[in-house]
Amino acid sequence: MPISLPAAFPRTRLRRNRADAWTRRLVAENTLTVDDLIWPVFVIEGENRREPVASMPGVERLTIDLLCEAVASAASLGIPCIALFPVVGSDAKSEDAAESYNPENLMNRAIRAVKAAAPEVGILGDVALDPYTIHGHDGLMRDGYIQNDETVEVLVRQALSQAEAGCDIVAPSDMMDGRIGAIRDALDKDGYQLTRVCSYAAKYASAFYGPFRDAVNSGGFLKGDKTTYQMNPANSDEALREVACDLQEGADMVMVKPGLPYLDIIRRVKDQFAVPTFAYHVSGEYAMLRAASANGWLNYDKTLLETLMGFKRAGCDAILTYGAVDAATLLQRG
Repeated sequence: MPISLPAAFPRTRLRRNRADAWTRRLVAENTLTVDDLIWPVFVIEGENRREPVASMPGVERLTIDLLCEAVASAASLGIPCIALFPVVGSDAKSEDAAESYNPENLMNRAIRAVKAAAPEVGILGDVALDPYTIHGHDGLMRDGYIQNDETVEVLVRQALSQAEAGCDIVAPSDMMDGRIGAIRDALDKDGYQLTRVCSYAAKYASAFYGPFRDAVNSGGFLKGDKTTYQMNPANSDEALREVACDLQEGADMVMVKPGLPYLDIIRRVKDQFAVPTFAYHVSGEYAMLRAASANGWLNYDKTLLETLMGFKRAGCDAILTYGAVDAATLLQRG
């Protein structure tokens, strides 16, 4: 929409509306609240154990008992949802990723425990095979190539197992073609009509994922790269095609990943489709803020909130960020 030209200076002084805190609040175009935050968390086997993630200062892998305590604490801050990621041991990885749909796997036990401890908090469950494959890819591999349709069959079983455990949102992050429709059909057939599907609809083959792969113990297993299924960072129109396909297949919300280098994609998706649009403030983006802060180059608190406001301004309805608890605490202080 074209912007009408204001009267010339000095009749127009744009600084007038910046003169006082109450005026700045009154005319603010976007608002960041705790309701916009989804907190990604990592769960490990064992009891009463936490493991710091060296490449993600402030982030820890937690056993289920400590995870439940952490989620309850996050709930007290008003955080509405967590994104759950399992750290799978080498002995549970395989070519066929069968552990991904085991009803008693780490992910499903954690879902049940968290829902019992903090039923008011939503759980977004990662649906992808990279934690469970011996090659670190998001799908089944044959002759060095990730198979699409065979992978979708396993993803459906994985999504159903999470829904049965009580997961509120299943979130396929694999970028296989057709997986949203297959998962939606299977959920509906098995009586999980209210289980939502959040599609990682525009997930790019990015260099910003490194610390995450450290956190879930998949980076050391990865053979090659993921460019045959994740998107080319050069492409923008293709993202709209991906989102359109996933919405037609039944996605309830869509996600762009990573976040900061792809704010233009978020804006285009929101303008084109006007659907719930999420972004993932990914591990590398978060780690950069932490590292710069540790060196005294940036103020972590201020840059975190500024970053999250940038996501809101671009059109996000919700943001997955490892700084969710930090941001919620800052927002609560006002």
